[in-house]
Amino acid sequence: MDPVRHLKISMMVLALLVSAGTIGYMTIEKWRFLDALYMTVITLGTVGFKEVHDLSDSGKVFTMVLIVVGVSVLGYIVGSLAQIMFEGQFQRIIGRKKVEKSIDKLRGHYIVCGYGRIGSLICKEFAAKPIPFVVVEKEPETLERLEEEGYLFLKGDATLDETLLKAGIKRAKGLISVVTSDTSNVYITLTARGLNPDLYILARSGEEGSDIKLKRAGANKVVSPYFIGGTRMAQSILRPNVVDFIEIATGSDHLDLQMEEITIPPQSAFAGESLVSSGFRKETGVIIVGIKKGHGKMVFNPHSQARIEGGDTLIVLGDPSAITKLEDLVGRPATDDLITKHRREHASHE
Repeated sequence: MDPVRHLKISMMVLALLVSAGTIGYMTIEKWRFLDALYMTVITLGTVGFKEVHDLSDSGKVFTMVLIVVGVSVLGYIVGSLAQIMFEGQFQRIIGRKKVEKSIDKLRGHYIVCGYGRIGSLICKEFAAKPIPFVVVEKEPETLERLEEEGYLFLKGDATLDETLLKAGIKRAKGLISVVTSDTSNVYITLTARGLNPDLYILARSGEEGSDIKLKRAGANKVVSPYFIGGTRMAQSILRPNVVDFIEIATGSDHLDLQMEEITIPPQSAFAGESLVSSGFRKETGVIIVGIKKGHGKMVFNPHSQARIEGGDTLIVLGDPSAITKLEDLVGRPATDDLITKHRREHASHE
């Protein structure tokens, strides 16, 4: 049990013991309240002061019982305090308060429910991006790993409303449920959807048919690690070079080539432009692999005259520096002087 909880329980028992002792002296010896309370305190404190009044035989027996119980409770309290101070629990308490304040400041973050093998990989990718996130976990051994990693985490059951509220679900952008139990994933999805109807929910599916239940519960997308793993292994035999290319393009550790998605803001200067008039390829060197339109349709290998609208998402391939340059370029408003200069230069070349 947590030493802090030990201490809280001990203090409650001590308060009950003081109350019982006071009531006992008032009942047995017919003393007034202040005398009974004073006698209880000096008895529990074992300070050795003389009795307030002479005790009857019943009062003496009651005092002996009170001393034995009181010394035990006080010893328990001292032990809990020592454990808190000497085992670093005090520093952990302060540290948890800081973590809770950091979680309260999060906006547009992701909540990762479960820090198993899949959850830890997700957190690693998010931290590398970086993307703000908080992990919800209830297993003590796993919590120690999270503390070592330095991730923001919350101890609790993700199926409970209060836990997700503490994780900031009202302010979150999305939730990822990757606990090992499909039943728990369904409950987490139901709870999250009820608390935040606009939340994007990604859930893990283990057993066949559970993906339907998860979507009914409110998940936007359901992923089966076993299905993806089996498909990837088969493709590694059937199309090894294609798989190698995809791993290189989507791997976060690769420094030469990366595949990324970039959303065109509605106020972007390039909204309404075609791919060729935008000059993205010439300016940054990236390859536009596809365009996901705002209404959801995916356009693969778009032609040069394909239009870019606000809200569209570009699927691009290139080196990280070129992708960063393109992200900066499309994010600038139409009134930006650099954008105007860029468009004039491109128009003169045409």
